[in-house]
Amino acid sequence: MTDLRTASTAHEPLRFAYWVPNVSGGLVVSNIEQRTSWRYEDNVRLARTAESVGFEYALSQVRYLSSYGAAQQHESTSISLALLLATEKLRVIAAVHPGLWEPAVLAKYILSADQFSQGRAAVNVVSGWFKDEYTKLGLPWLEHDERYRRSAEFIEVLRSLWTQEHVDFAGDFYRVNDFTLRPGPHPVPGRAHPEIFQGGNSTAARFNGGAHADWYFSNGKDFDGFTEQYDDVTRIAAEHGRTVRFGLNAFTIIRDTEAEARAQLREIIAQADHAAVEGFRRSVQQAGAATPDGKGMWADSSFDDLVQYNDGFRTQLFGPPEQVAERIIAYKKRGVNLFLLGFLHFEDELEDFGRRVIPLVREMEADLLRTGDPIAVAR
Repeated sequence: MTDLRTASTAHEPLRFAYWVPNVSGGLVVSNIEQRTSWRYEDNVRLARTAESVGFEYALSQVRYLSSYGAAQQHESTSISLALLLATEKLRVIAAVHPGLWEPAVLAKYILSADQFSQGRAAVNVVSGWFKDEYTKLGLPWLEHDERYRRSAEFIEVLRSLWTQEHVDFAGDFYRVNDFTLRPGPHPVPGRAHPEIFQGGNSTAARFNGGAHADWYFSNGKDFDGFTEQYDDVTRIAAEHGRTVRFGLNAFTIIRDTEAEARAQLREIIAQADHAAVEGFRRSVQQAGAATPDGKGMWADSSFDDLVQYNDGFRTQLFGPPEQVAERIIAYKKRGVNLFLLGFLHFEDELEDFGRRVIPLVREMEADLLRTGDPIAVAR
């Protein structure tokens, strides 16, 4: 059948984001060399490079404990603000955990960042997968679906405080009584408030993505895997009178030939830090198993998948620039609005991607518009 993607977003240019390497160890849990630095000065330089070569977004990771290859970390909202102040166009998304933040406190912090950056702050609400980050602080560790119910309330409190005055909210997790935050968001045409991202694979995550968030982040997926999530979340959004945009995680290896790119992938996996990957697998796959229907994040991820800890290998952006650009366009036809990218050597490969791949994507998008292609996919 032919399935037309959401008309309101299908012809928008694809957006590109990158994972901020604000934790040590790079984006793969491997002993292979990674010319990727978690340090502040290097992240500022990377952010400035990214916005100069066509990246519109960056996502700061959230990690509080030294674990699974991430021995050192910069806190996500702090480094996000630092990168916003060091750039001119880049939108920076701070990953945040409900349960570690009170929503009103975070809302105020993000409003300040939004004002300082003239409307470039955003958040990614992470419901939590690492139990120790809660229990070692004496905080309750909720069951899987309860964590997502808390996140839904968290998002609604954020949005209310960013768009209304005299907010009252009475939920199972949060209470707000006649509360107003000033100043509000920096005025940006077409944007009512800082963008709210949320991801996950589970039924509860999909519900939140469709019913509450502005953007739904998918872990790395092949075409069929992404399409299944797209259809489910879009249905939920429609049932709530909403539209949602979609981001897809991908780890990309650009080389002169596909054979060279896949040889690099094999080397990354061959040098995987087995103890760290297995530790990560034990932590995250119990989260998936804890869902009522077994659809949780990483529930079906293999060891090789988890070497890139958000399943980025599955998206298969490996090969020469033209081949990777064609695959990116094929994902766009299935509803992807944004690619969230990781690289082995951020210091070299992020700029290379911006200079060699993004222009090809723009040419292909222009061709689609000229030929009247409805951005449709036959399946």
